Amino acid sequence: MKTLRSFLHALPASLLLAGPLALPATAAPDCHAIGQQYAAQAGGQLARATPEVRGGQQVCVIVVLMPAKDGQRPRRNEIVVPAG
Repeated sequence: MKTLRSFLHALPASLLLAGPLALPATAAPDCHAIGQQYAAQAGGQLARATPEVRGGQQVCVIVVLMPAKDGQRPRRNEIVVPAG
């Protein structure tokens, strides 16, 4: 009986942990590919591309490092584009 009780107590926690894994892979936009394309057009290097929901819409937040001038640090350019 003790084993069954411990199993039933652990069951809800395991369902919560498995919840995010059950989402379809197509739900997330391919922000990395969008970021790579933007970085290539801008002449910089992709630092980060993350999907977010802003204002109820799926967007990609893209951070591109632009080449430095005159020995200075690279500039950080952040852009938000619609996903998809």
